[in-house]
Amino acid sequence: MHSLSLHPSWLERLRPELDSPYMAALDAFLTAEEARGSALFPPREDRFRALELTPLDQVRVVILGQDPYHGPGQAHGLAFSVRPGVKVPPSLRNIYKEMQADLGFAPPAHGFLEHWARQGVLLLNSVMTVESGRAASHRDKGWERFTDAVIQLVAAKQEPVAFLLWGSYAQKKAAFVRGIAQGGHHLVLTAPHPSPLSAHGGWFGSGHFSKANAFLEAHGRKPVDWRLPALG
Repeated sequence: MHSLSLHPSWLERLRPELDSPYMAALDAFLTAEEARGSALFPPREDRFRALELTPLDQVRVVILGQDPYHGPGQAHGLAFSVRPGVKVPPSLRNIYKEMQADLGFAPPAHGFLEHWARQGVLLLNSVMTVESGRAASHRDKGWERFTDAVIQLVAAKQEPVAFLLWGSYAQKKAAFVRGIAQGGHHLVLTAPHPSPLSAHGGWFGSGHFSKANAFLEAHGRKPVDWRLPALG
């Protein structure tokens, strides 16, 4: 599993999950898939990248994806992000369009989102692996239970966190998070998924980036610098 790549703040609290029978079964499934020649994304060393770059105590924003991109060279362990040099996928292009409308700066030429992750934006896919060319091929293998535990740890934080839930899948996944409207202390923002299939139904104009920063600043937390630097 290469789970030791998790930041210690996650590793300590997720140890019961990582040592559980369901995660052992998941690891056995992934190992068997690789043994029969299946190409799995992201590669093993990147599967926990979101939990490596974004320590639990630094999480300020949560953005949930479904499962990784299933094209070669795309996925590297962060939801919506692709490796440098890879064409920006359609959903991410729409994220950039809304970010430009909301915050006023031009979209970057790349889709590499590590700059966000290193600032406390947890870019978490509900299912953390996929077989090449087969979207959703690793659903219901155990990842959902593990990532539920991750979200529960964030929801239990005393510091306020902004949850940006795009599409019905993410909204159901984090339905237990208590936002301000439910008497909690987190901000829960919902919008349609930024996919070209749904973005015009309310994704554009949602203003989630500025709303998240306004919430963080109002609670004494540092806002996120959403502007992505050019890659060298």
